[in-house]
Amino acid sequence: MAKQRTGAWLAVQALERLGVRYTFGIPGVHNTEIYDELNSSALITPVLVTHEGGAAFMADAVSRTSDSTGTLVIVPAAGATHAASGIGEAFLDGIPMLVICGGIRRDSGRRYQLHEIDQQGFMRGLTKACFLIERHADIVPTLYQAWRIANEGEPGPVFVEIPVELQLFPADVGDELPAPPRLEPPPLPPAEALRRAAELLRGARRPGLFLGWGARGAGAQTRAIADYLQAPVATTLQGLSAFEAQHPLHCGFGFGAAAVPAARGAFEGCDAMLAVGTRFGEIATGSYGVAVPAALVHQDINPAVFDANYPAAVRLPGDAAPVLTALLAELQRLGPARAPDGALQQRIARAKADYQRAWLAHDSRGRVNPARFFQALREVLPDDAITVVDDGNHTYLTAELFPVRSLGSLIVPTDFNAMGYAAPAAIGAKLANPRREVVAIIGDGAFMMSCMELVSATRLGLGLVCFIFHDGELSQIAQAQQIPYNRKPCTALGAVDFAGVAQATGADYVAIANDAQLAEGIARARASAARGRVAVVDVAIDYSRRTAFTEGAVKVNFRRFPLAQRLRMVTRAVKRRISG
Repeated sequence: MAKQRTGAWLAVQALERLGVRYTFGIPGVHNTEIYDELNSSALITPVLVTHEGGAAFMADAVSRTSDSTGTLVIVPAAGATHAASGIGEAFLDGIPMLVICGGIRRDSGRRYQLHEIDQQGFMRGLTKACFLIERHADIVPTLYQAWRIANEGEPGPVFVEIPVELQLFPADVGDELPAPPRLEPPPLPPAEALRRAAELLRGARRPGLFLGWGARGAGAQTRAIADYLQAPVATTLQGLSAFEAQHPLHCGFGFGAAAVPAARGAFEGCDAMLAVGTRFGEIATGSYGVAVPAALVHQDINPAVFDANYPAAVRLPGDAAPVLTALLAELQRLGPARAPDGALQQRIARAKADYQRAWLAHDSRGRVNPARFFQALREVLPDDAITVVDDGNHTYLTAELFPVRSLGSLIVPTDFNAMGYAAPAAIGAKLANPRREVVAIIGDGAFMMSCMELVSATRLGLGLVCFIFHDGELSQIAQAQQIPYNRKPCTALGAVDFAGVAQATGADYVAIANDAQLAEGIARARASAARGRVAVVDVAIDYSRRTAFTEGAVKVNFRRFPLAQRLRMVTRAVKRRISG
């Protein structure tokens, strides 16, 4: 016998069956019925946020650090526009997300209702798919379909609008809800493609591996292939989580002109490359300043990325782990593994050590040397701790100076580059991983965008640490301005009292003014987190030394300008230096 059920009840039942553990958002007149049902759920915890942008970053981090799909429950119009930055970040970074949004009444015949905008049109460019549900019978199947689309292939966010009258009013539904969908693994590439890829890599004199976020689930396979070929391994920003830094063939972030010295040296003369789970995007390539060999074997779950920026000799579509397992078998059929290349491994280790020494020797003039900060943090932080990084100069300092020792233990916004990511994302990561330490590395400008979200962490009793790199500037842009312009317009932040922010959000405050205070300051912050407290750590960072990425990317872009424009910019910079 059919039962009368509201759309809100159906939606929450579907989310429970899909394994959703948390929802993030703010209740409003167009979703209060869903929140009422969430309040009765034994499986899902609805999390109130201070801003829907923070909700989206929290949901993003849940997806990045667990097997549960991060989910929003937001109001239409302003809720959707506020959340758009986090939804866009998930879209460009390939992160699954369900965006459940209330919708205006479709049964009233009225126009100009509260929150009435074309949400489908607005969200279409930020998501893999958009749905407007019009019948009770479609709620569960649509949410199932949205989850499947969000997680299959290259993951991403999916938007589902549920009009408020469906949530409010009951309708007849069947006795049993359908079973949730299962993801079908994509097929392996053709055997001929795998054979050709193995031959190219095995026949190369100096092969290399370049790993992105899509390789994070194939750590065993990439290690085995790197060892078999004795090939150096470089990564994208997100790919820092895909290969352990302590491996002797690990080189670091990038491999071109904007890369760290270990990678630049190891990839010099690279004549064949296995690229896994990367699009060869602008940041990953240091503004396309890389030399990609013609013998490129490109593996990715999304075939649309092949040949987009660099032509591939062999394309291997599919999921990284099974594809690389098959590729390794093909390699092994061609002969035994190469003997360990001690000279290559020593060059990599020496270049890493030299770069670290140069940073440690830098005079930070009484402020905190970034290399000493990351050295002190790495010495005490467990390998499986989750480090959440925001967007800014601190991003590239982390990439170059903080060794990531455990797969999936660092998350960072990349292609969308949304500032304000880390504080809310740290909350999502801690909720999804309550037994792991969670720390965030945040620039002061990025922290100011979302710092009030720490109220949510305090209310939830989450122990986490936010290290704020405090220099009073939007330093990544300021450095990029200083090099060509000799001035830095609109990048000074002004005075900010982070002790006041900590007090306002219920967090503990720790100040680290210089290198001598690093060990004690980090210990105090971790002790606060261990007691279930949020710690805001005010780090007086020295940004006077530029990262390899910043210097390299600026030079790559400058050299790409027409000669006349280069002369104009150099002349302008010289005049300004002379005039002061």
